[in-house]
Amino acid sequence: MKKLTRGEFLGMSAGLAAGAGFSGCSRGGQAESSIVSPELILLNGLIYTMDPGLPVADAFAVKNGRLIAVGSSDDIKNLSHAQCEVIDAEGMTIAPGFIDAHSHPSAYGVAELVHVDVNLPSIEEIKKVLRRRAAKTPPGQWVIGFKYDDTKLSEGRPINRFDLDEAVPDHPVVVGHRGGHTSVYNSKAFQLAGVTARTPSPEGGKFYVEDGQLTGLAAETADEKMRELVPSGSTREQRRQGVGLISEMMTAAGLTSVTDANVRLEAMESYQDAYRSGEMRFRVYMMISGGSSAYKGLRSAGVYTGFGDEYLRAGGVKFFVDGSASERTMRMSTPFIGRPDDYGILVMQQEELDEVVEEAHRAKFQIGIHANGDVAIDMVLKAYERVQKEWPLTDFRHRIEHCSLVNPELLKRIKAIGAIPTPFYTYVHYHGNKWLHYGEDKMRWMFAHGSFLQHGIPVASASDYIPGPFEPLMAIQSMVTRKDYKDRVWGPNQRISVDQALQVCTVNAARASFEEEIKGSISAGKLADFVVLAEDPHTVDPDRIKEIEVVRTVVGGKTVYPKSV
Repeated sequence: MKKLTRGEFLGMSAGLAAGAGFSGCSRGGQAESSIVSPELILLNGLIYTMDPGLPVADAFAVKNGRLIAVGSSDDIKNLSHAQCEVIDAEGMTIAPGFIDAHSHPSAYGVAELVHVDVNLPSIEEIKKVLRRRAAKTPPGQWVIGFKYDDTKLSEGRPINRFDLDEAVPDHPVVVGHRGGHTSVYNSKAFQLAGVTARTPSPEGGKFYVEDGQLTGLAAETADEKMRELVPSGSTREQRRQGVGLISEMMTAAGLTSVTDANVRLEAMESYQDAYRSGEMRFRVYMMISGGSSAYKGLRSAGVYTGFGDEYLRAGGVKFFVDGSASERTMRMSTPFIGRPDDYGILVMQQEELDEVVEEAHRAKFQIGIHANGDVAIDMVLKAYERVQKEWPLTDFRHRIEHCSLVNPELLKRIKAIGAIPTPFYTYVHYHGNKWLHYGEDKMRWMFAHGSFLQHGIPVASASDYIPGPFEPLMAIQSMVTRKDYKDRVWGPNQRISVDQALQVCTVNAARASFEEEIKGSISAGKLADFVVLAEDPHTVDPDRIKEIEVVRTVVGGKTVYPKSV
């Protein structure tokens, strides 16, 4: 038997083959005599299992990518043998692998490779990096920036068309907001699109005009119209590499599974390519883009939610009803602060929503609908209530993506219909300046993790990366403290405990993808997906939970972070 100290733990080789088939252990943690010899044993850990039958343990054993026994170190060490790898965790904290139930890894993985990161603190710095990229870009080709945040600029104002014209006058330029619903364009881009200050805004969108001139900002369907001109700017090989890169980034933060919440054919291809090449480090539940050729193809083939394996699976179908919380375009029943005539934007009307929900529901697809504002959430619930009444299904688990602004009546209806909300879990902390546009009264009902749990609603995790950072420890801090990065508190009534936050990030997130039987807790029989933390989030200062070091991330018994292991 080989025993590893804490120091050696960081450098050990823990590669194990993935597989299934094994015996279990008793709830009390005693190993059954029928258990096969484990390949890996972890001892002396502080293990928060998220399993109500055994909430805390200090040891477990792994065979063929599965947990085969969980319990005390005294019991588990009896399963060791000469060829078994034994880890002495020396009191470090272990949790089930974190799950992000709503993000966009494929799209932004390749963006990290080929586009211009404008997550910078000033307009001048953004102009500088765009100018540098333009100097290396052939004439007429697009310069594409991403991760722009209008509320974090030292100039105290958003970037506009004139800034972009000054930096890059001879190439079309788009700077995408990290929220994903608005972009800023230069004059060259508008010329290519044939858009002027007199161009009518399309239904469900807006070209912003001030003093008779385009500001450069386009929102929702107006942005989509402009984006039709923008090439992907990536090859199939780069998209595969992008999946590898983003999976490396996300597993370094302790994530072991993700839901990609708007997958088209190119993304399906890139995930499959990265999976086959061995570059994909996490598990992916693909929510297919509604109206896409991917969705139409799957539906016509009779394929629906659940098709795939434990690493790559077809999930629900995704539709959009309204705008963005972070970009202040979500559709509400009351206006934004300081904008008395602005209630946000709807991108789909009730009749169309009813049609697409009926089609997907009857084809046995789980449905996830982007709905931030209370008006949009009400529309989604009406559509779900209608189809469940007319064509009832058991355990359908339709979702409300983001579900940002609720009220007591909406909470009752969400509970009654069995819908799963996935509100942003890093937003309160990361996007603090934006909440000034909503005010404290609304923030008491936004990202309402506390209210969802109080109503017995299995609220799931969601970063929406890149709109929100994906780090789950930042998310736990955000949900526990409700403090932004400037220490302002938003909606303290929605605070939840560390245990509840862990539940959101593990068990509930697994349930959102129908996978609670195989992941979400450290239980015998489940996948050996876990994260090792240097400190316990229960005992550190809540304001520094996000600073806890992720020591190791393991997927299916195989260490995926650190990369060198």
